[in-house]
Amino acid sequence: MRLLLTSGGVTNDSIRAALADLLGKPIEESSALLVPTAQWGHPMCGPTSVRGFVTGLPPWGGMATLGWKSLGTLELSALPTIGRDRWEPWVRETDVLLVDGGDATYLAHWVRESGLVDVFPSLPDTVWVGVSAGSMVMTPRIGDAFVEWPDAPDDRTLGLVEFSIFPHLDVFPTNTMEEAEKWAATIDGPCYAMDDQTAIKVTDAGAEVVSEGRWHRLDARA
Repeated sequence: MRLLLTSGGVTNDSIRAALADLLGKPIEESSALLVPTAQWGHPMCGPTSVRGFVTGLPPWGGMATLGWKSLGTLELSALPTIGRDRWEPWVRETDVLLVDGGDATYLAHWVRESGLVDVFPSLPDTVWVGVSAGSMVMTPRIGDAFVEWPDAPDDRTLGLVEFSIFPHLDVFPTNTMEEAEKWAATIDGPCYAMDDQTAIKVTDAGAEVVSEGRWHRLDARA
C-alpha cells in the first residue's frame, strides 16, 4: 500500500501532484472510497462533520470534490456485520481510500476489528490518503494528548510507518511549535510536526515530505 499522510487533506498543487504520482494515473481516471470512521471516536465530530466530509461541503470539504471517476463511502464499523466476502471486493476494486480525521485510536480499532488490516499486504497499488487522524493511524504512537476516545487502552496505533505525526501546526491555538516539541519528547521515535499545507508521501523507496507550508522533523528526547 502507498501512503499520502496529510494534515489537512489535498490542499495545494504539490500534494495533488504527489497523489497523482502515487496513483500512476490522473485523479479523473481513479476510483475512491471515503472512510469517515475516525470521526465517530472524537467528541468534537458528529453527523454534521461526517456529512461535510462525505459531500465535500465546506468547511470540511475537499477530498470528495477532487474530480474522481467514481466515489463511494466505506464505513469500517459496519464491515463486520456484512461479511468480508461482500466488502473486500469493494476495497480491491478501488484505487484510493480517503481516510478522514477524528480519533486515531478509534480508527485503529476499527481497521483491525473490520479485518481491513489483514487485506493491506495484498494491496500494493492501493493508495491510502489520510487526513489528520487518518494519517496518524499509520504511525506507531500518537501521544496521550491526541487520544480522545474514552475506550482507548493507550496511544498506540497501527505502526505501518516508523515515525509519528503532530498535525495542524499553527492551525489551532494549542498546535504550536512549542507544544509539538513537548509532544515529541514523549514519543519513542522520529516525529514530524506539519501544517495543513504539508504531507508525507510513503512508498517502498521511503518517506518524502511534500510541502508548500511549514514542517519540522523532531527527534524524541525521552
